[in-house]
Amino acid sequence: MKRIAVLTSGGDAPGMNAAIRAAVRCGIEEGLEVYGVQRGYEGLMEGDLHQMDRRSVGDILQRGGTLLKSARSSRFRTEEGQLRALDVMETFGIDGLIAIGGDGTLHGARDLSRRGFKVMGLPGTIDNDLGYTDFTIGFDTAVATVLEAITKIRDTSSSHERISVIEVMGRHCGDIALYSGLAGGAETILVPEIPFDINELCRGILEGVNAGKLHNIIIKAEGVEIPTQELTEIIERKTGRETRPVVLSYLQRGGSPTMRDRILATECAAKAVKLLVEESESKAIGTLEGQIVGVDLEDALEMKSEFNMEMYELMKVLGK
Repeated sequence: MKRIAVLTSGGDAPGMNAAIRAAVRCGIEEGLEVYGVQRGYEGLMEGDLHQMDRRSVGDILQRGGTLLKSARSSRFRTEEGQLRALDVMETFGIDGLIAIGGDGTLHGARDLSRRGFKVMGLPGTIDNDLGYTDFTIGFDTAVATVLEAITKIRDTSSSHERISVIEVMGRHCGDIALYSGLAGGAETILVPEIPFDINELCRGILEGVNAGKLHNIIIKAEGVEIPTQELTEIIERKTGRETRPVVLSYLQRGGSPTMRDRILATECAAKAVKLLVEESESKAIGTLEGQIVGVDLEDALEMKSEFNMEMYELMKVLGK
């Protein structure tokens, strides 16, 4: 192992820059040449690689987004695209790859691994939807962003005695809604994993009003079946209470990463470099019970993320 490359792919996540920084500096410390790939797998196929040094990753630890840019690539999913990527890496003399991203990125890493190329996958996604790791890079920051928004929205919601429906990211996984709702003192969370009864929801709101509750915060993951605007209109019609939607959208992906995300990203990248130097088979790197671990890439993608029902039930008790 003499020369490695690092890329970020899919949606950006706070902490990706911390992972890039650690991959470059730990790689150089191990005597490797490290190349950065622009725009993920798309840039890899186009040969958009450049050698990086310690200074090229200076002053990026605290920055959100990704220095290497990111993109989604349907072309890379094809055999032609994957063979093209392998040709480019052979041309540049790349012996191993560190791919930072979510489920799609890790599936791309697996496809390259199946063709005999060593790849280490890092869990860079705010959704926390990868089953092999306790937490993903960017999740903690995204929750912190939502918490800040909840605090500000609560002030207005309380002043006007209204209901606020806050939509957060999470198409298939409700972890951002669950953790931010519990930590932010929301009355209700709606997640794609758990069906809900609109009448039961509205009845609970009215019971709270009758008991003296002046406002109500509902956290809704984007993957919940009813669109946010439609849900807002139904709640207002059934309760007679002023109800307003707030869609946080891409606000959750940006911002300076938290301490937890910086450390998780740094340790995962350092582990990836170590495994490449040791000529390990392809792995997905993550955290399990506080330890940084490498899981067989094929096995990692078979593991399903489990929704925390205990936390969900606690949320229901505290939100009354």
